[in-house]
Amino acid sequence: MSNSIDNLKWRYAVKKFDSNKIISDEKINILKEAFNLTATSYGLQPYKLVVLSNKELQQQLVEHSWNQQQVAQASHVFIITVPKEITSEDVEDYFKLVKEIRNTPDDIIKPFKEMLSNSISSKSPEELFQWMKNQAYLALGNLMTVAANEKIDTCPMEGFIPSKYDEVLGLDKLNLKSVLVLPIGIRAEDCFMKDLEKVRKKTEDIVIEL
Repeated sequence: MSNSIDNLKWRYAVKKFDSNKIISDEKINILKEAFNLTATSYGLQPYKLVVLSNKELQQQLVEHSWNQQQVAQASHVFIITVPKEITSEDVEDYFKLVKEIRNTPDDIIKPFKEMLSNSISSKSPEELFQWMKNQAYLALGNLMTVAANEKIDTCPMEGFIPSKYDEVLGLDKLNLKSVLVLPIGIRAEDCFMKDLEKVRKKTEDIVIEL
């Protein structure tokens, strides 16, 4: 069986991290690059990653995380955020980057840029937020897979109060809203789930081949 499958079997949502073990800068940089390389709709990357390693702030966030201690125990806490709004200016910036990197002619860029600008302007703020949040989930899944391949433990969380995270971390001033939280680190030896068998349906029961 491939290493990828073995690593995914090794992965689980850690319930207790070893607070004495810190993930190296090299490994953190791998995860940051993986985040940046995640596929997104239109390639717009409508999110930003906050990498938190300030233990005082981590402890403050526990009460806003349904008292989940992993937030304080983790080596780092990744918070995936989305902008409060996305506009045609963001589309313009994206296509400037396309032109800079690929030197794509304007006559090729123009129709795609207009289509994308019209698509964004036609959506409500609620629809745009949900679309950006969907992209954040793509990034979360990619981060967890790469982390498993690097033998870094994770615990994905939706159980937190975004407004409180935004307040504690000053995200309001950056025009950002937190949507997902991913504490990362090394599992504690006494984590009660460490040696439990993974519970999954049989692959043939959830895969339909046509």
